[in-house]
Amino acid sequence: MPKPYRVAVIGRTGKGNYGHGLDTVWLGVDNVRLVAVADENETGRAAAAERLKVEKTYADYREMLKVEKPQIVSVADRFLDSHRDMVVACAEAGANVFLEKPICRTLAEADEMIAACEKHHVKVAIAHQTRYSPRVKVIRDMIAAGTLGDILELRGRGKEDPRGAGLDLMVLGTHIFDLMRHFAGDPKWCFGRILHDGRKAVAGDIRPGAEGMGPVQGDAIHATYGFDKGAIGSFGTHRAKHGAGSRFALHIHGSKGIVQLQTGALAPAYFLDDPSWLPGKSKAAWQEITSAGVGKPEPLKDGGELGNELIVADLIEAVEKDRQPLGSIYDGRAALEMILAVYESHKGDRPVELPLKNRKHPLGS
Repeated sequence: MPKPYRVAVIGRTGKGNYGHGLDTVWLGVDNVRLVAVADENETGRAAAAERLKVEKTYADYREMLKVEKPQIVSVADRFLDSHRDMVVACAEAGANVFLEKPICRTLAEADEMIAACEKHHVKVAIAHQTRYSPRVKVIRDMIAAGTLGDILELRGRGKEDPRGAGLDLMVLGTHIFDLMRHFAGDPKWCFGRILHDGRKAVAGDIRPGAEGMGPVQGDAIHATYGFDKGAIGSFGTHRAKHGAGSRFALHIHGSKGIVQLQTGALAPAYFLDDPSWLPGKSKAAWQEITSAGVGKPEPLKDGGELGNELIVADLIEAVEKDRQPLGSIYDGRAALEMILAVYESHKGDRPVELPLKNRKHPLGS
């Protein structure tokens, strides 16, 4: 692509807005030029134009793609009902994409998005910021070096705030599932159980989800996944009476020790060098993991945009070197598959194999 790269932004004021900084990240990136913004909401469109310092604005993102011919587009809105159409339109226009998570509503939509991107040879990076954390790289290096021993369990929980259960599973669980795969590879099976008021959830408990995500079910969700080499993953979420928001993290339990990882560009992370997993038994102390290593001071700072900056830098490099981004559209689809597998398993009251054969939403449209 000729430089500076032409970048455009698609937002939807009142319907997911501009996500978590997927618009403003470009203001701090070299070798790019913001050329236009599209937003169906007139007031929001004007505010975005001022915020992004662009003169060209469009109510119709398709017109923007046709006229402005951007090389990269931030599909920034959080609502999922238009992600498929927006990404396909970008691909058909030859534009690479920085996409807010989760990827979309169904595996059928994800398959169509991937087919369009493959056909038109464009790249898509998903806004799973933690995957790009330099602390996550240190953890992966620790696992490769055998510091944790064999990975036995991966335990994740959502935020468990008022969004607990279905919304939490989709909007925040996607981060945890992306990290599980990043550390343990693709799961082979899933068994999910969904509760409503303490009983097994039934069809009558299905309701429309928020943020255009499609149907959800229940007020408590428990899921187990089987990975290669015997590792087991688990994820849970409910509407917590106590500690809401405080347990949102992934715990990696190895035969030699434990890693605790929260989310973010400089995700808080800790290592317990204890095969018993009982710090009170061995008197081992938790050590902080930074980008410099275990127990070392953190040399980096995050002014609020670091995660997105790492993603867009990698996306540009991926386009230039014709490789997939570190967190690609394929990774986005795989995280969504882990989410929808919970509903598929609960509906059939049995474990399900991955990848799923059913590409539609298990709870119906």
